[in-house]
This record gives sequence, C-alpha cells and structure tokens, in this order.
Amino acid sequence: MRERSFIYPIIFMALITALFTFLLALLNHSTAQRIQLLEDTDLRKKILYVLDIAYESDEPEEIERLFNQDVKVDNSFEPPIYYTMEGGEVAAYALPASGPGLWGNIDAYVGISADFTSLLGLEFIKHSETPGLGGRISEGEFLEQFRGLDISSPVDGEYIIYRPAPGGNVDAIAGATQTSKSVRDLLNKDIDRFIIERRGK
Repeated sequence: MRERSFIYPIIFMALITALFTFLLALLNHSTAQRIQLLEDTDLRKKILYVLDIAYESDEPEEIERLFNQDVKVDNSFEPPIYYTMEGGEVAAYALPASGPGLWGNIDAYVGISADFTSLLGLEFIKHSETPGLGGRISEGEFLEQFRGLDISSPVDGEYIIYRPAPGGNVDAIAGATQTSKSVRDLLNKDIDRFIIERRGK
C-alpha cells in the first residue's frame, strides 16, 4: 500500500511535466511561425519600397499579394536579386549590397532602374550601428535621399558622393562618419559590380 501511495505522486508529476512540455513546444511553434511571418512581411515591404512600389496596407496578406503580383525573384544569387517587369522587359532591379559597418555587417537592398541611370530607393535589412548616431541610416530622412537619385554620371567610378565634395549628391549622417563611409563604400562597390556584370551580358 505504501509503495502505491509513493508511486502516484511520481506519476502525477510526470504527467504534469509532460503536459507543460507539450504546451511550451506548442507555444514555441506558433510563436516561431508568427515571427517568421513578420520577418517575411518586413523584407517584402522593404523590397517594395526600394522598387518604388506603393502599398496602402501593412497587413501581411496584402503585402504578400502585392509582392507576388509585381515582383519577380532571381534565386540564382545569394542573397537573391528581385526585379519588376514592364512590357515584357525588366523595368527595375533590387540588388543586395553588403559590407562592414562600425559594429558589424551592414546588409541592404538598393533599387536601380533597368538602364542603370537612377536609384529608386534604399533600405537596410540588418545593421548594428549605434542608435541615434549611425543607426539613423534607417531613418526616412536619410533613405529618401536615394529616391530617384541620378547615377548616370559617376565621378571616378563612384555613384554615391557625400556633399560638400565635388559631385556630391547625398548628405552623410552628422556625427556618424564611419557608418556614413561604410554605407557609401558598400553601395558604390556593389552597384558598380552589378552594372558591370549586367552590361557584360
């Protein structure tokens, strides 16, 4: 009798542990799905932005619908290149740009017209720059400078030049010299490489 009374609490605790383990696993699975959905939606919104495609709703379903409707993906590259079509021809590209920042790698996408004469937009996918300083590269005031930016006449092979240098076309982030330099360098490097590769085809 004593053995049975000793076993029952053990069985009860085992059942409770199993139940809580199951509930935690279920919660983790549902949370992971939600996090992935938000990350996918955020990336799609940024690609739409750099391709200058307006959207009226932030709802994931609407963003996915618009993205699938207007944007094509070239998965032969890693990260992939995105593009839009118009009249059966490529109208614009969203190409990845990456390079070292002050505190870690900076990953971005930049939109460029199919004739390589203008930038359509810039968005940062990931960076670790200092909030309030270098982190301001993600703010609209900085990003909007790249909307419709003329790059048809690079100076010494550079498409992005900070004012007040000759040929300057955008403003750097005040107080964030190194981050600004990193952004300029990674954009010039990857834009130039992309244009050379495409024109060579």
